[in-house]
Formats: sequence, structure tokens, C-alpha cells
Amino acid sequence: MALTGTVTADTHIAELPEVADPCKVAPRDARELSRLFFDRLARLEEGTPEYSYARNTLIEMNMSMVRFAAGRFRSRGPQEMEDIVQVGMIGLIKAIDRFELSREVEFTTFAIPYIVGEMKRFFRDTSWAVHVPRRLQEARVHLARATEELRGRLDRAPTVKELAELMCLTEEEVIEARLASNGYNSASLDAAISGSEDGESALSDFIGADDAALELVEDFHALAPLIAELGERDRQIIHMRFVEELTQSQIGERLGVSQMHVSRLLTRTLARLREGMLTTR
Repeated sequence: MALTGTVTADTHIAELPEVADPCKVAPRDARELSRLFFDRLARLEEGTPEYSYARNTLIEMNMSMVRFAAGRFRSRGPQEMEDIVQVGMIGLIKAIDRFELSREVEFTTFAIPYIVGEMKRFFRDTSWAVHVPRRLQEARVHLARATEELRGRLDRAPTVKELAELMCLTEEEVIEARLASNGYNSASLDAAISGSEDGESALSDFIGADDAALELVEDFHALAPLIAELGERDRQIIHMRFVEELTQSQIGERLGVSQMHVSRLLTRTLARLREGMLTTR
């Protein structure tokens, strides 16, 4: 443990050892020193240089806990590991600010849940490519574990029914969790497709289709005020014919008129609407 002599006796830090390089303090030594620093921190006034020294030293001495907790996510890659360590440091700082020796519990025991909690929150808030409800995010994790367990037992991919029985869920809930897992990763529609003949094809070339109804949106907007100008009976006939999809004979029975009369009324109304649509274009 690399310690130097204490600082001048006229400062509050005089009771604390000056740690030359807190980051290099061994975990066992850090546990012992942390108790000393926490005891002194509780007596110092926040905002003073002495308080900052004690708090910063505690942070640096216990960084090994953050790296230890982040080790379980080492498969994420070096770039993401840096982010994981950073959010873990937030958890460590929160733990230091809230820890009290009177709790009679080791600081490591107190701090790990804070550190891991920040890491899990990071994954929950940033790892999903699209917003997925928390319930389904958790179901995805349980589904992955259940799938691996059953694959090991059965030596094949489990069925939805088998997964539902193990997870104590309905088959519909298992299917929903599977669909939710699709929101974990995303790909750009402009991403190049490897193995394509021209070597330049993008994902957007193979998915999606033109929506024929999209072209009708403008027509519907233009038609709405024209229908609003019709009389009550004409609007009623339009509704029965094109919304309720009644025949002209059925419309005539409702209105108490002949089918021929309905035909004349409908022809006149449609001609008026058609003329109005041509005028507005």
C-alpha cells in the first residue's frame, strides 16, 4: 500500500494518511482505508478542501469494484465497456455519498448494488433500438434463459408451448416476448446487403411496398368539405351505399322510395362530387 507521510498538522487532513496513488491501492487495503476515510468524511464540512480530498480518495480507491462489476459485460466490446465503467462510476459515487459507518455493513456490500443498478439502467435506456415496454424487456431476458435451458435439455430448439410451461406464461405472452426482442437491434434501411449480385443493393430494396391507399389521402381531404355541403338525405345515401355497403334496393326500403329513385339521386350526387373534385385540383 503506497502511503506517504501525513500533511501539515494545522489541517483537518492531518488525521488521514496521504495516499500517493489511490487507484493502485489493493482491494484489501482499500477496505481498511475506506473505513478510516468514511469516519473522517462524516466529520468534515462539505465543500471544504479536506472534504473533497477524502471523498475523491474514496472514489479512486474503490474504482476496482466498478471494473469488477463491469467484467461480466466484457463481451460488449471495448467501446461499450468504456461507457459501462463510466455509468458504474456514477453508482460508486452515489454509494459513497449515501454510505454511513453506522450501517455496520461492509462498503463493498453496500456499493455493488448501486454500481450494478446504474449499469442495468444504462442497458435498459440505451440498448433497445426502439422503445419497448419494461415488462417486455424483462420477458425477453427470461425468454433467453429459458430457451438456453430447454435447448440444453432437449438438444433442439424448444417450442412455444414448452417455453410457456417453463416460464409460467401463456403461449401468447411468449410470442409477444419474441416479437419484442426484435426491438433490441436495428439496421439502417440504407445498409448494403452482402452477397447481392450488384454488390450495391440496400436493405430498402427488398422490404416494404408502395401503399396504394396513400394516394387517396389527398382525395379524401378534398372530398370531405364537398360531402359536408350536401343535404342531409344525400349524405345519408352516400353513407349507406359506401360505408354500410347497402344495395340500392336496401337503401330504397329504408327511405321508403323505389330503387330507381335511389339510383337517380345517387347518380346526381356523385356527379356533383366529381365536378367539385375536378374543380379543386
